[in-house]
Amino acid sequence: MIEWIDIALRIGAGVGFGALIGFERQWRARTAGLRTNALVSLGSALFVIMGAYSFDGPGADPTRVAAQIVSGIGFLGAGVIMKQGVSISGLNTAATLWASAAVGALSGGGMIWVAALGTGMIIAANVLLRPIGRVLDRRPSIVGREVNTEVEYTFEVRCGRDHEVPVRAIVFDAVHRPDLTVQSIAATDLPDELVVITATVTSAVRDDHQIELAIADVIRAPEVLGVRWVAQDLGPED
Repeated sequence: MIEWIDIALRIGAGVGFGALIGFERQWRARTAGLRTNALVSLGSALFVIMGAYSFDGPGADPTRVAAQIVSGIGFLGAGVIMKQGVSISGLNTAATLWASAAVGALSGGGMIWVAALGTGMIIAANVLLRPIGRVLDRRPSIVGREVNTEVEYTFEVRCGRDHEVPVRAIVFDAVHRPDLTVQSIAATDLPDELVVITATVTSAVRDDHQIELAIADVIRAPEVLGVRWVAQDLGPED
């Protein structure tokens, strides 16, 4: 006999726990947020409930429906994983969706307290382990180089407006290196007949020494009045 109150409790727990997980994701402006995680958890709970109440009799195995959730959620997770150059983003979001499906399956199976504990651990992992991961990402392997961190370097070179063309060529030659990918080179007029030439390049790994060598080639040019550069890590966001 179907116990409607018990089923309603399981469905409510599934969508509620998924919404809690998704709240943290949306608060951090990630791809899969409140509604996505709530729906994933709710769907998993409904599938488990269907397997528990729709299949009976000799030879019936309700766990087969729940088992397909584990593999089926992979297609949804693959949709939030993006690859840009050597950087891959969305892995943590995909893992969170997978964990949300597990929470929903537990809720659908009536294991409400286990689902609640799992929800708390998922949120804690996304919040508390984030700073630890960032510290590990910044751990240097050798001086001036960081492990597996794609970096965007931005150069700003100042010169007189009359020297814009030759300085632009010098900047291009300086950053045109095998380990650097030139993204853009642009010039902006400044007061007092000055021009700032901005070059943006990316590198698969952070290597400030190579950047300093490139700057040295630019500084030697007598037309150059000033040079500055900044680096921005393009590590994976999830």
